[in-house]
Amino acid sequence: MENDPPPLCEARPVDPTKDMFNWVGSIRGPDDSPFQGGTFRLAIRFPTDFPFKPPRVHFTTRVYHPNISPQGDICLDILQDKWLPVLTIRTVLLSLCSLLTDPNPEHGLDNDILQVYRTNKKMYEENAKEWTKKYAMENQETLP
Repeated sequence: MENDPPPLCEARPVDPTKDMFNWVGSIRGPDDSPFQGGTFRLAIRFPTDFPFKPPRVHFTTRVYHPNISPQGDICLDILQDKWLPVLTIRTVLLSLCSLLTDPNPEHGLDNDILQVYRTNKKMYEENAKEWTKKYAMENQETLP
């Protein structure tokens, strides 16, 4: 991560002297997306058998997105059944950036947002921009 950080993303151990399995990360909202200008925080927990099992990643910043639950859980195949030991946290962060700008309309974690995304993309983008302003800029509100 230090030698080749992904664009718009960062991740690091919370306390490298005590626990190398517990990390925090962030993704800056991609330009020309409804998330532009926001910073979305992540909690990242590596299992003891990493890289053979995927890290547990969830957003701690609220995100208006059909593939992210109200609790910050993420519907992303590489964090589930498509994980491969060759994948890295860099790959995960880049995939999350891509997911922000390109939601998967087939698998949602928030059915209300998924319905808006499927039927009214303009309203989806307006709502996502509003949530980004409210939760991901300056005075960030994190999930409970």
